[in-house]
Amino acid sequence: MWSAASRVDLGTPKQRTVLAMLAMRPGRMVDLTELIDEIWPEGPPRSAVPNVRTYAANLRRAFEAHDSGRGVLVRQGNGYRLDVPAAAVDLFRFLDDVEQARVLLSRGEVEPARSRLSEAMSRWLGPPLVGMPLGPSLTAQVAAAQEQYLLAVELLADIDIKAGWVDEAIPLLRRAVAAHPLRESAVLLLMRALAQRGDLTGGISVYRAAARAMQEELGVEPIVELRRLYQAMMERESGPAGREPVPEIARPVPPEPASPGLAGRQWDWLPRPVADFVGRVDIVERLVAKSRSGDGSEPRVHLIDGMAGSGKTTLAARVARRLVSAYPDGQLFIDLRGHEDGNLVPPATALVALLRQLGVPAGRIPIDLEERRGLWRRELSARRVVVVLDNAYDSAQVIPLLPVTSSSVVIVTSRRRLVDLDVGPPESLSVLSAEEGLRLLAATAGPGRVQAEPEAAAEIVRRCGNLPLAIRMVGSRLAHRPSRRLADLAARLAVEESGLATFATGDQSVASAFGASYEPLNDVTKRVFRLLGLHAGHYDVGMVAAMAGLTHAETGRILDDLVDCHLLEESENRRYRMHDLVRQFARERCVEVDSAQVRQDALVSLLNHVLHICIQAAEPLNRLLEVREDVGVTAPERPDLVTASGVLDVDWLERERSNLNLLVELAAAHGLHAYTWRMARVLWRFFFVRGYFEDILRTHELGLVAAERSGDRLAMCIMNNYLASALTKTGSYRRAIDCLNAALAIAQESSNLFETAKIRGNLSVVYWSKGEFEEAAKLGTEALRELPMRYAHRFVIYLPNLGLALTSLGRYAEALRAHRLHLYWANVRGDRYQIANALSHIAGVRVRLGDHRQAVRLLRSAMILFARTGHRYGETDARNTLGIAYRELGLPAQARRQHELALELAGDSAERHAECGVLNDLAHTLAAGGDTEGAIRAHRRAFDLATRIDNRYEQARALAGLAERLLTTDPAEARRHWERALAMFRAMGAPERHEVEHRLADTGPGQAHLSISYRHRR
Repeated sequence: MWSAASRVDLGTPKQRTVLAMLAMRPGRMVDLTELIDEIWPEGPPRSAVPNVRTYAANLRRAFEAHDSGRGVLVRQGNGYRLDVPAAAVDLFRFLDDVEQARVLLSRGEVEPARSRLSEAMSRWLGPPLVGMPLGPSLTAQVAAAQEQYLLAVELLADIDIKAGWVDEAIPLLRRAVAAHPLRESAVLLLMRALAQRGDLTGGISVYRAAARAMQEELGVEPIVELRRLYQAMMERESGPAGREPVPEIARPVPPEPASPGLAGRQWDWLPRPVADFVGRVDIVERLVAKSRSGDGSEPRVHLIDGMAGSGKTTLAARVARRLVSAYPDGQLFIDLRGHEDGNLVPPATALVALLRQLGVPAGRIPIDLEERRGLWRRELSARRVVVVLDNAYDSAQVIPLLPVTSSSVVIVTSRRRLVDLDVGPPESLSVLSAEEGLRLLAATAGPGRVQAEPEAAAEIVRRCGNLPLAIRMVGSRLAHRPSRRLADLAARLAVEESGLATFATGDQSVASAFGASYEPLNDVTKRVFRLLGLHAGHYDVGMVAAMAGLTHAETGRILDDLVDCHLLEESENRRYRMHDLVRQFARERCVEVDSAQVRQDALVSLLNHVLHICIQAAEPLNRLLEVREDVGVTAPERPDLVTASGVLDVDWLERERSNLNLLVELAAAHGLHAYTWRMARVLWRFFFVRGYFEDILRTHELGLVAAERSGDRLAMCIMNNYLASALTKTGSYRRAIDCLNAALAIAQESSNLFETAKIRGNLSVVYWSKGEFEEAAKLGTEALRELPMRYAHRFVIYLPNLGLALTSLGRYAEALRAHRLHLYWANVRGDRYQIANALSHIAGVRVRLGDHRQAVRLLRSAMILFARTGHRYGETDARNTLGIAYRELGLPAQARRQHELALELAGDSAERHAECGVLNDLAHTLAAGGDTEGAIRAHRRAFDLATRIDNRYEQARALAGLAERLLTTDPAEARRHWERALAMFRAMGAPERHEVEHRLADTGPGQAHLSISYRHRR
């Protein structure tokens, strides 16, 4: 670093890191904790705070030794600020030049845009912060800067190629491809440039080098555009035209991916392969051959059926692994639980699990089954994957999960014959042959022992019913008891009677094999084993310890013993579950041995433990919602187990999500009403912020039934209230209102003013979502009036709802008062998320009042706070409003970008209400930029979605917007749309009715087309 002609010594590497963090945020405060996390990402020393302050002081002294550096580094709050404009940092000057070039290009000013890009290229001196020690934040920022540079290179090259200046583009692109050989967009541009120059050999060479690199490093082929251009070049090279230039190949526009950024990634969810796979060779080879052959016109679906324990899952997984090279984009697996009455995985839930395995964010997965099915099929059509659908119950469960293209292969396993699944003849598994069974026993117990006692070995295999699962488990037990004779085990199996008649084969059963593994256990281990059969999901050590009344350490040892006996399966993070047959055996033994009271007590202890660890894990989310007060819990029965559970946070809730759903169902099935609704209540906020509205519906409906059966009026009130949130999000407004009215009646009968105010506030949200703004404002006002003063801090929750309703009615002065009061209370509480929300809502009113520059300033501040809190709710609306402000300021490119980001956020959070609004505002921005067809498509998408969820306000906005777009081409249709919109706006009391009235009155044949955005709400 230099000041005038003298060099400024920046000190130690850590001191340089402090400066780098400040320089990457010029003019903005960087919190002390952020600096500490960057300097010591693996964990700070105790002296971290004074050390950072020393580094900052040293930097300040170094700067102030030069006149130009005085006052540059400023201490602010609990952090520091580099008080320089962004333009003083070369990286930000580069980024600004690139952004200005994009704006010029969007206006059609190609030459000025190219000049600005060339100037930006001259500023780029290489990756930022080279040689600096980088922590997580700086690493991400450097990567983002490099990505922006590459995008700028590609943009400049694209301009040059279209202008015919390929000699300017080629050197730029060669450097980019040399540094980033897997960057397909740069490779495509380079090939186009070489083709345009007539250098077909060079273009072919570039493609082959890229294809080789992609195959070696990623195991994938180049994208289809590259392959098509390569094929065209090869044909031209070998054709009679010799080296004539390849005709310009337009850059194709691919369809919008459902899960951006995931192409080329491999997902492996198959069970761990077994080392002692025996038999089934013909079936494996037949299925592999079928999967690799065919004309590619139909999906490849294979059905494997057979009795439980016959090795269907193991066989399917083995075939799937054999197909990895042909289907490299992923190996998916889901257990459809077809063997358990009442616990079947419905197609809608299975689609969620499979899409999540592909990496699709939860919020992107539609609520509607057909839309979800369509997304799944689109994802499969873009990939070559193997999908194993294990334990299917019937064809109805499977058919919605099947692809419609031939790019993937699906393997279905079932204990039933799915005769109406039209996928060709199934592979029906019988039991192993006697010879295969002996080979499997030899592989697991040891070949020497089988050779030494062949008759006893044959009897063991026969007594196991020749089932692979039973033979493997018995063999494993023998392997760990080298002194035990096979004859002794064979004699024991011969005298045992089966308790698993459902899974008998001839006069043999699996139960005798399970019993041989169970009986040698000590009494405590037996009891743990039996109790594990009560729950169909998985356990961790703490859960089992709570059920069994044991210490964490002792339980861990017992579970390890059960894993060694193959009576229990262990997955990552020490999570345990039983195989289906083993769990049935354990459950039957538990019913036989343990009394109903013992079983009930074990479940109560399990649920008590899970309830408390869920409360702790969800604490950051539930802090404002007083969840402990709602559920009324005291200390856990086993605080030692809560402490031993390790890190309990939102990530833990995400990992345990499916299991927690099963535990709520378990509580409901056993009549444990208090735990049913309390578990649902504790999990509500997690489900809500992650967009898992189906989970809320399932758990809270069970919770409501439990509350009603127990006669707990307060619980009924709570369940109705929170069930309504998911009903509102999924567009079931009528039912949401019914639930809230039921909750309101209970709250009023108990004279609970706080609950009454809360429920009225929630009713306000539903009516606002329906477009009944007067009723929403009335309810919001009543909620505030009824809120007791001792709950004044809760104003921060109810004020924004009232403000939004008032804004929608055009009562902007009142709305501003509500939002400013919201901002005041948020500041009093130090709640950065609510501060951001308030700023965003104030900006929304400012936009309606035409104060767009002030709105932009407010929204930028809100965006910073949203980023710092990590809370994405509210950001959708803020970015959409920012897009409106940019549009009105004459910045259509920036406006469109903000709308697109808002649309992505709305999809991620599954907020269909917000998605409707964003689509309508995006349409107006597209129209302002001259893209009338794009605007019409966006309005129609908004109308269709708003109609599905009964959002009449956005329906009306979409109709009014379509009328504007159609006025010049179909004035009669435009007028019909305006008339429908006017009727809706009048019914809602929305201020947009005045604009539509003017349009209907003033716009006639021959009059100029005046575009109105009809944007009067956020």
